[in-house]
Amino acid sequence: MYEQKMKATDNDVIEFIENVENPKKRADAYTLLDIFKETTGFEAKMWGPSIIGFGSYHYVYKTGHEGDAPLAAFSPRKAKTSLYFAPGDSERDALLATFGKHTSGKACVYINKVDDIDTNVLKELITQSVTFLQTQYPEN
Repeated sequence: MYEQKMKATDNDVIEFIENVENPKKRADAYTLLDIFKETTGFEAKMWGPSIIGFGSYHYVYKTGHEGDAPLAAFSPRKAKTSLYFAPGDSERDALLATFGKHTSGKACVYINKVDDIDTNVLKELITQSVTFLQTQYPEN
């Protein structure tokens, strides 16, 4: 049976951030922590060993696979900081066009540092992700 890898844990968010080796990435993580918390209205929670998530939703795919995930999240990785939002749509794509220096995948957006991006656009991306996921997966 499938075991979901990304689960909410009781690990301490601040302790995790304090263990980020690069001082600039650590400072950026605190900045992102404040932005995500303020924008989502949710407290930060560790998901797996390295993702800081805000809020949660329960998904069920047509295949029957189901699980829980954060509404929005980030992870200060060694190479780049990963930002996790709902998968792309035209609204997300339009926001990313004005976001600043980044690369992106299906659900992840990667940045080198917070100074490279427009934090107001980041707040819009977070809000768009939360709204989309709460609409797509309303609580039962």
